[in-house]
Amino acid sequence: MRRVSFFIYGCFAYLLFVAVYAWMGLFIVNLSVGRIPTIDGPRSGPLWLAVLVDVLLIAAFAVPHTVMARPTFKRWWTQYVPPPIERSTYVLVSCLLLILLMWQWKPLGGVAWDVTRPAVRIALYGLFAVGWLLVPAVSFMIHHFDLFGARQVWLHLMGKDYADLPFRTPLAYRVVRHPLYVGWFTVFWATPTMTVTHLVFAGLLTAYILIAIPFEERNLVQHFGEQYRTYRRRVGMLVPRVRLPQAEQFAALGQNGCGVAQ
Repeated sequence: MRRVSFFIYGCFAYLLFVAVYAWMGLFIVNLSVGRIPTIDGPRSGPLWLAVLVDVLLIAAFAVPHTVMARPTFKRWWTQYVPPPIERSTYVLVSCLLLILLMWQWKPLGGVAWDVTRPAVRIALYGLFAVGWLLVPAVSFMIHHFDLFGARQVWLHLMGKDYADLPFRTPLAYRVVRHPLYVGWFTVFWATPTMTVTHLVFAGLLTAYILIAIPFEERNLVQHFGEQYRTYRRRVGMLVPRVRLPQAEQFAALGQNGCGVAQ
């Protein structure tokens, strides 16, 4: 019975993520369904209060989202939360915090930029769509269902022990180390009309991701060791690392002691 209840719990957390992710896409592009709020709208109340609320909402999501992903917290947390549903609980808490963020988000008013040429507007919306699709696509390149806790509850339901995934660098991971975040940045910034509200939203979440990356990479080095160190030296973090063949050849000559002294 416990295995079945854990599986139902994990499925609920996963389906909630799917719903929240869909809402977030509508939220950012200002497509309202019924009374569901979007990122922009008329400001109500003082500007300072709206800014304060938005900053606190971002912080309320960012801090738990980062802390709960750290191995030290997981070791403590799994004393109280059974390991098979630890990841599902992380997904559930993250989704609930995102719901709170989007539900209580306060528009600020004002426009930072507005692209008026129809072709460019269409291109930017297309770029947004690419980013929005890239996020789940990248997760499938590694293991989508492990990332969102579904694999863990399924293995538990089948009576099998969970095993960590091996280190792999498929497809987009051969180009940059964090293609998932490249997708998120595209979602945040690819818009023909950048309101001040959207700018604050994109800027704060971008800052959060850039701050979180070093912590994530430190944990990856601790987990995978030299494999990840070698990968980090070879592949750029968010931008592809361009290596000139001639420069690599000269570097190899220098390392082999074959350089010519001037």
